Amino acid sequence: MSPAERQLDRLRLLHRTGVALSAERNRDRLMETILLEAKALCNADGGTLYLRTEDDNLRFAIMRTTSLGISLGGTTGRPIELPPLTIVDPFTGEPNHGNVATHATLLKRSVHVPDAYADGEFDFSGTKRFDKRNNYRSTSLFTVPLVNSEGRVIGVIQLLNARDHDTGETGPFTEDDRAIIEALASQAAVALDNQMLLEAQRELLESFIRMIASSIDAKSPYTGAHCERVPILVEMLSEEARKETTGPLADFDLDEDGRYELKIAAWLHDCGKVVTPVHIMDKGTKLEAINDRIELVRARFEVIKRDAEIAWLRDVADGKVDAEMSRPVLDSVLAELDGEMAFLERANVGAEFIRPEDRARIEQLASRRYKSSRGWECLLTEDEVHNLSISRGTLTNEERLIINGHMVETVRMLEALPFPRQLKRVPEYAGGHHERMDGTGYPKGLYAGDMSVPARIMAIADVFEALTAQDRPYKPGKTLSEAMRIMGFMKRDNHLDPDLFDIFVRSGIYRVYGERFLPRTQIDEVDEAALLAIEPRPFELPPEDVRQERWRDFLPEFKAAPRQTSPRIKRP
Repeated sequence: MSPAERQLDRLRLLHRTGVALSAERNRDRLMETILLEAKALCNADGGTLYLRTEDDNLRFAIMRTTSLGISLGGTTGRPIELPPLTIVDPFTGEPNHGNVATHATLLKRSVHVPDAYADGEFDFSGTKRFDKRNNYRSTSLFTVPLVNSEGRVIGVIQLLNARDHDTGETGPFTEDDRAIIEALASQAAVALDNQMLLEAQRELLESFIRMIASSIDAKSPYTGAHCERVPILVEMLSEEARKETTGPLADFDLDEDGRYELKIAAWLHDCGKVVTPVHIMDKGTKLEAINDRIELVRARFEVIKRDAEIAWLRDVADGKVDAEMSRPVLDSVLAELDGEMAFLERANVGAEFIRPEDRARIEQLASRRYKSSRGWECLLTEDEVHNLSISRGTLTNEERLIINGHMVETVRMLEALPFPRQLKRVPEYAGGHHERMDGTGYPKGLYAGDMSVPARIMAIADVFEALTAQDRPYKPGKTLSEAMRIMGFMKRDNHLDPDLFDIFVRSGIYRVYGERFLPRTQIDEVDEAALLAIEPRPFELPPEDVRQERWRDFLPEFKAAPRQTSPRIKRP
């Protein structure tokens, strides 16, 4: 090959390399491409790529030596067991000009050493030890700093032993070699700097999102690590769903961007809870507000009991009644009051279903009057009666609306954020975990056919974590069998996607999660066959225009996308 042809070939390679560098999104592969193409351009036997660290060192990132078969760092998975090079002495503050790589960094210019053994300017003792250990001869070195647009050196390429393209003999790097490597280094610096900036922005975004999630969990001692654990379940279930080769989910897949998008959505799925009042989110009993108002009710009973005893003592003192004969009557009255108080305490817990006769008894007790400093008052206020009469749980309908409102706030907050194109579906994924397959969920009342698969995955993860959580004030954590039995009912009632739930069961995700996060007391046997045998109840879908009205607020990208659904859900 003539020199002109070789130069043209080099320019073509440089052009292809520039295109490849601009397209590569994985930093390890990007660094390997930079080093390997630099070696190819000047036919070098070896090369090292260093990255500058935050503490001002040069870290070995990639090492390649063709004749010795050395391939370390990068995508190989084999670490480089060498200490970083110090750019500035940490004790004296003196710049390190003794090493050729740090010297090039400090001066921001390329350095060519024709023969390391004949050079007296730099310390090549490490290079000579390497040669002796590997029966090698390091001759020529060409070191090029990678300088970004701000004039900061972010890395260094060091090439070793240029070989003649025709004879293969080792010699110095030619002027043409050096010129084309410097051109490559300029392109490489831009590509690597862009990649590092993107990674830094991504890390900042993730840290900010984790901070929000941690703040929500920390806001209440009863939500524990919910925002942290739901993403784990989401990732596990989405990976299993991607493996499906038959059935309704056979075409479901997520690329790297899609998986990251779902991960971000999972971390943010409860961000609207930042506006939910703590005394409602943490409401452990029916009368709890800022404090548990059952204490006020107990104090009123004590007033009634005190007044009964005072009245009895006065009657005894006035000779109206005999103390010994009338004492049993007083004790009976006090015992009845204690029984009524015990009944209200049980009703306040919310663990049992309130029957109509219980509600009637609460209203009857409310009409009892006692004398306070303000005069005669009812034993229970209207609000206390309303709360104590809650059929299940501890929340009134009004409070439940406030709790459910966190989903509205989640969607509103996320849709207001200027997510980049690759994260545009975060609001839809995060905002759909309380939707149900039959359209009875919230906040938008969507049907399964109008929900993406990732949104349905979020729902299963959210329910399972909530059922098994051990830190809720209104219930103990369910065992695996109890949690899965409840989710089986939800599958039957079209609250959860049946196909995704079956994957959740078959894959054993629930057990893997349980062994990692739950105490042994909650881990028991689950009847998987019974859960898989459950069939969802048929239901009628409303007309298309009615369904579209329900999801009209979704992102345009989602509206235009093909809808993924299951024949087990979308019944004619």
